[in-house]
Amino acid sequence: MATLHEIRHSASHVMATAVLRLWPQTQLDIGPATETGFYYDFDLEHKFTPEDLVKIEAEMKKIIAEDQKFTVEEVSRQEAKKIIESRGQAVYKLVRLADIEGDEKITFWHNGEFADLCAGPHVKSTREIKAIKLLSIAGAYHKGDEKNKQLQRIYGTAFASQKELDEYLKQMEEAKKRDHRKIGKEMGIFTFNSELVGPGLALWMPKGAAMCEELEKLARETEFAAGYVRVKTPHLAKEKMYTTSGHLPYYADSMFPPLILKDEHGNEEKYYLKAMNCPHHHCIYSAEPHSYQDLPLRLAEYGECYRYEQSGELFGLMRVRCLSMNDAHIYCTPEQFASEFRAVNDMYLKYFEIFGIKKYVMRFSTHDPAKLGQKFVNEPELWKKTEDMVRKVLIDSGIKYVEVPNEAAFYGPKIDVQVWSVIGKEFTLATNQVDFAVPKRFGLTYHDHNNQDQTPICIHRAPLGTHERTIGFLIEHFGGNFPLWLSPEQVRLITITDAQNAYAEEVLRELKARGIRATIDPSSDKLGGKIRKAETQKVPMMWVLGGKEAEARKVAVRCRIHKDLDQKTIGLTEGIEQVASTIASKRLPDENA
Repeated sequence: MATLHEIRHSASHVMATAVLRLWPQTQLDIGPATETGFYYDFDLEHKFTPEDLVKIEAEMKKIIAEDQKFTVEEVSRQEAKKIIESRGQAVYKLVRLADIEGDEKITFWHNGEFADLCAGPHVKSTREIKAIKLLSIAGAYHKGDEKNKQLQRIYGTAFASQKELDEYLKQMEEAKKRDHRKIGKEMGIFTFNSELVGPGLALWMPKGAAMCEELEKLARETEFAAGYVRVKTPHLAKEKMYTTSGHLPYYADSMFPPLILKDEHGNEEKYYLKAMNCPHHHCIYSAEPHSYQDLPLRLAEYGECYRYEQSGELFGLMRVRCLSMNDAHIYCTPEQFASEFRAVNDMYLKYFEIFGIKKYVMRFSTHDPAKLGQKFVNEPELWKKTEDMVRKVLIDSGIKYVEVPNEAAFYGPKIDVQVWSVIGKEFTLATNQVDFAVPKRFGLTYHDHNNQDQTPICIHRAPLGTHERTIGFLIEHFGGNFPLWLSPEQVRLITITDAQNAYAEEVLRELKARGIRATIDPSSDKLGGKIRKAETQKVPMMWVLGGKEAEARKVAVRCRIHKDLDQKTIGLTEGIEQVASTIASKRLPDENA
């Protein structure tokens, strides 16, 4: 039976076959399978429209019905060049051919009249592609480089059955409703101004800032209880710090170009915007001598970092150029590593419980021994030892994980935390990395029991990721119906007539005195209109204040997220305590909220 990857990869070839039938002059680039479907990049004068997707999909179904067989042909580099040129596909395919390393096999996969430079694998016949759907059109730069020509990318998906496709499309519709860009705009959480501020630079509005502060508060309280100490570091540093750490030249393409400044002698020096917090934290560690008795030392910071993401890769809060990271670096001895690493994983699990994340997996990325000294620091013994340590902690903890080769950080193995929202959408939320190399570069040491200098192991961890990505995830996870503690506006006061305005102001003062985020609806709308507006704006709790409530110092509670709190008239003091205790408990919304 064909795998989903084979079905989707084959569907991308069928789509390219259909496009060439409809627009024969099209130049093809690449068309891989993805985790959720497939895409293909095309270069042609005609601009694709939604109507074209219908035509292409219809042609694809004809091709599938033709029962075209997929066959593979291995060729020499010279033969491949001739095939590409004979098919009139030299513009991009020759570039892709040049990317194939000298010792790799070069293969073409054929189906019907179509042939593509491709490593495979594919299904045996087009009839094995049971259910397809073309989804969208987007721009994509050739090889992901904005200096290259922008091509037209068509996204699609394919499944082994129509039932699975229908379920996926239903999930996609729900995902559109929950799109963090849509809800974020409607709720006034964040905005972007590419023209004046710049692309990928989020502006947090008051409601968004309140959410950021709540996440920072959660991190501060959790980390304080776990023995972390907080530090603060500047937003830029000299080039020398990043060459010492090894980030230059490894990550130069992801960093903003340097600022050229002059020192006190008039000599020019390069400064870089901070792309990561770890080198600054290493400098803090090195400022004082340390003994084994001082370790573990856990330095935490919500540090602002800047990454020069390609403009074509920017996506709402998920891919930005300025990010506020829940960062910390734990300096420890080898003997302390297992307990510290496990404690970090336990912190992740605590956060999953708070946010109602039920599906997750730790993606354990290891190194490729063949790329030591190139992609990874050349310390083969330390790589093996550290990866074995991480693997043992994961196994002993019983944490779900998958092992992925060749994706470690350059200085050590890492874990990417993959989580799924309530509608099944996957996100990379955070990271947890082990660094056995960079502390040595900075000369970091501690005195051991024998008063000998040793290099500490450093654990990089960010359980709450960045404000940008985490809040983007939470918007989609909750659909904007946030838990009371996280809601930007926690209580809205709704008066029935102007006669209750004075009482509303008094209630507002008492709520704010308890640190509860509350507002009064000042509009002249009728009661039903005010309630509908609050519901549309996803305010979790409304207190209706009429003449009887004002006279008895009570509030009529309407709660969108907790049925047991809805439509009850209670005393003001009891109401405030109810809100405060619900916030403190970090209670999740009811499932059907």
